[in-house]
Amino acid sequence: MDDNQELLYKKENGIAVITMNRPDKRNALSPGLFQGIFNSIEDATSDDEIKVIIITGKGEAFCSGADVKSMAAGDLQRRPERPPEQMENTRRAPFAQQFMECPKPIIAAMNGVAVGVGLDLALSCDIRIASDKARFTVGYVRRGMVPAAGSAWFLPRLLGVDKALKVIWSSEMISAEEAEQLGLVTMVVPHDELENAALDLAEQIAKAPTLAVQAAKRAVYESLNLDLDKSLELTMRIRQGLLGTQDFHESATAFVEKREPTFKGE
Repeated sequence: MDDNQELLYKKENGIAVITMNRPDKRNALSPGLFQGIFNSIEDATSDDEIKVIIITGKGEAFCSGADVKSMAAGDLQRRPERPPEQMENTRRAPFAQQFMECPKPIIAAMNGVAVGVGLDLALSCDIRIASDKARFTVGYVRRGMVPAAGSAWFLPRLLGVDKALKVIWSSEMISAEEAEQLGLVTMVVPHDELENAALDLAEQIAKAPTLAVQAAKRAVYESLNLDLDKSLELTMRIRQGLLGTQDFHESATAFVEKREPTFKGE
C-alpha cells in the first residue's frame, strides 16, 4: 500500500478500511479521491470475504469538502465511471445512493473536521463514530448553495426537521459532543481510541450472521419510505427467506448445544 496515494485501501479479517490520504489538503475531495472511494466501495461490495467497511481520513481532518480548485475548474463535476443505466443516481447523490445500496455495513470513523460534501460522505454511512476532536458543519448555505449530496435527506431523519434546518441555515461549526447530543453521530470516543473503537465495532458486526446483517440494513432503509403495514410485510418476507438459511439453522443448533455459533453467510 503506497502512502503517497490519495486513497489507501486495505482488507483484513473481513473488514475493508478506506482511508482518505490527502492530509495536506485536509482530505478535500479531488476527482482521484472521489473515484477511489467509489471504486473501493464497489470492490468491497463484490468481495464475499468482506463483511464490514470503514471509511476514515488521514491527518487532522475527516474530509473538508470538495477540492475548491478542482471544483472551480469543473473537474469535480466528473462523476465516477459506471454503466450508463446507473448514472442518474450518481448525478443525484455522489455517495448516498451507492452507500445505501451497498448491502454491507459502512462505518465512518470521523477523525477530524467534516465540512459540506465531507459531512454528506459521513451521513451516507450507516454508523458514525467520532473523535472527541472532530467538528462538523453543513456549510452550503453560507456559500450560497443548497445541500444536494444527501444531507437534506439524512439530517431531518436524524435530527428532526427543526434542528436540521437550524444546522443547515446557520452553517455553525458543531462540536463532537453537541453532534452526539443532536444525533448527528452515533457515538464519540477519545481521539486516540477512534481506530480501535471502529475496528471493535466492525469485528463485532463481522462475527454476526452475514445474511441477517445485510437483510436488516435492507429492512431499515426500505422501511423509511413505507407505512407500518408495508414495513411489516417487507420484514416478514425477509424473515421467511432467512428461516431457510444455514446461518439460521446454525444459530438455533448452537443455542441448543450451548456453544458459540459459526456462521458462513449461507
